[in-house]
Amino acid sequence: METPPDPTPDPRDDTLMPGQRARARGALGNATGRYDGTARVAHHDGWDIPHDDRLVATEVRLERPRSALSYNRSPDLPFDRSINPYRGCEHGCIYCFARPSHAYLNLSPGLDFETKLIARPGIGAVLAAELRARRYVPQVVALGTNTDPYQPIEAEYRVMREVLEVLRDFNHPVAIVTKGALVERDIDILAPMAAEGLARVGLSVTTLDPAISRAMEPRCPPPARRLETIRRLAAAGVPVRVMVSPVVPGLTDPELDHILAAARDAGATAASWIMLRLPLEVAGLFRDWVEARFPDRAAKIMARVREVHGGRDYDPAWGKRMRGEGIWAALIDQRFRLAVARLGLSVPQPPLRCDLFRPPPQPGDQMTLF
Repeated sequence: METPPDPTPDPRDDTLMPGQRARARGALGNATGRYDGTARVAHHDGWDIPHDDRLVATEVRLERPRSALSYNRSPDLPFDRSINPYRGCEHGCIYCFARPSHAYLNLSPGLDFETKLIARPGIGAVLAAELRARRYVPQVVALGTNTDPYQPIEAEYRVMREVLEVLRDFNHPVAIVTKGALVERDIDILAPMAAEGLARVGLSVTTLDPAISRAMEPRCPPPARRLETIRRLAAAGVPVRVMVSPVVPGLTDPELDHILAAARDAGATAASWIMLRLPLEVAGLFRDWVEARFPDRAAKIMARVREVHGGRDYDPAWGKRMRGEGIWAALIDQRFRLAVARLGLSVPQPPLRCDLFRPPPQPGDQMTLF
């Protein structure tokens, strides 16, 4: 029987123009997405172009959102609903498990994911309408679960700010996950919500080595800046969880204890960790990246990755995909548990409040007597 072709595109099928450069980007190529029926090949027509135009630039398109809340039933996740202010992420983390979602847009999970972004302004009004529905039952809404709501373009488009203002007005609980220092801008909203038990933030710190961070997460704030963000949030009374996510076996796992200690010293009160996940196109993108950036230990890193995922680049099975399996995964988990116990970091965090949820009055509403 003939072996069927691998549905995962090869990320080395680059579509960059000759001489075109991708400065401070994670992916090395821009392979066609798995749902695209045609392949794209770049071809120079012979005309010279200005030097600056040879850089791969960030493009932002606008989407008119028809819904705000996305629901899931995953047993691996501690929430059942989330909001995505953006599609794609300029941070460019090479390991990002959300990269394959760009294929649904007929865009590449490679460079397209970090350069062809979609902002969703107007999502606040859509969210408010969904929260006012008679059948709506409040539960914690998660932000930053797919792409980072505080990626660089948020400074201009302010879609995340729009969402937070609605959640604040409804007294709706929110849990935020980010690597972006821009979250500090919204302390004026987050601090009062946190005082009511309605908000908390998870800050992802994958390494303390600025060189590794620059290569692996090219447009994220450096590790020292993220620790400073933890400090500022904590000083404002916002509960902060340090997320050692993902742990890259053979590359960043030796830093686990040091990351937890540095974050605790900065003010984090809780911690979590997730094993590196390489679904669909991410596996090929990561393999090419690690061979290019760390050729001396690429074989070791990939061997460890496969050891914790049952001999494959990734095992998507429930209960295994976030933690892995085998001796290396067990050792990382044991080190984490011992470290958080020693440092006094809580796992898990106290629940956020849902009993304060109240839709704000609209013009023309009947006012209550008391």
